[in-house]
Amino acid sequence: MPTVTQSRSTFASGGHAIAYDAFLPPNCGPFPTLVSLYGSGGDHAGMAGPATLFAEHGFAVYVLHYFDRTEVNDKPTILRHFPAWGKTVWDAISHLDELPEVDSKRIGLLGFSLGAYLALSVAAVDSRVQAVVEFYGGLPKEMKFFMRRLCPTLILHDDADTTIPVQEAYDLRDLLEKKQIPYEMKVYPGIGHGFPEAIWQDARERSLKVLQKYLQAPD
Repeated sequence: MPTVTQSRSTFASGGHAIAYDAFLPPNCGPFPTLVSLYGSGGDHAGMAGPATLFAEHGFAVYVLHYFDRTEVNDKPTILRHFPAWGKTVWDAISHLDELPEVDSKRIGLLGFSLGAYLALSVAAVDSRVQAVVEFYGGLPKEMKFFMRRLCPTLILHDDADTTIPVQEAYDLRDLLEKKQIPYEMKVYPGIGHGFPEAIWQDARERSLKVLQKYLQAPD
């Protein structure tokens, strides 16, 4: 596989310096672009594997350290800071729009757990987002009051998830069907919250196919 280049940069959001890790393909852009959002553990290092995979397939991938905007300690803190994190994702897209390697018309969001809620929330109001891949998350109920649009979405969940119940996936599916928005969905059996490597392999392949379909230009 071609070598993926990695670097770290920052931009400003809400008076804070927000870091992001860039994973870029070796050839010349502009590239279809993914903003990758970690879960409540804040494990940006753990996002390197998926980011590298997608970069190897021609995507510019940016792992956003959105916790730099605030701090996170417990569930009430998460609920309080959620709007600020959403604004940080919005600001990140605005910043990335200006980079020469980014194709501003082909931007997608990749979210895990808390990051999936953020990805779907931002996509519901930001027309620059053209596709979402969400891992075991959902769309916050409050967004029904603010939602302006939806975009093609891949839903990946597990039916034994006790952290974020699989009903979140079905609720999202029903909303996408009602709005006649293209989607794909896979519910895995009996795993829980987070996927083992065997499931990750299948989930990554599904993710890549959806992102190529909606973000990469045809040959």
